[in-house]
Amino acid sequence: MMDKTMTFSVKDEKEVEMKRILTTVYDALRQKGYNPVNQIVGYILSEDPTYITTHNNARSLIRHVDRDELLQAMVKSYLSD
Repeated sequence: MMDKTMTFSVKDEKEVEMKRILTTVYDALRQKGYNPVNQIVGYILSEDPTYITTHNNARSLIRHVDRDELLQAMVKSYLSD
């Protein structure tokens, strides 16, 4: 029997998943010779998936990330340093 309360945070899990997806997309863009930061920013601003390569399924993966949640996590990360 467990006598301690454990917490579970869906928000933390989402942020971990977003980071995993962004890292995969970043690596795929770099492998194809693109500037990953510029391409990801272009996608975030326009929501046009053609900014993201199909290499390593990156374009499909990035569509699983909510742009608003991504921007919130990025601002939070930037300001917490």
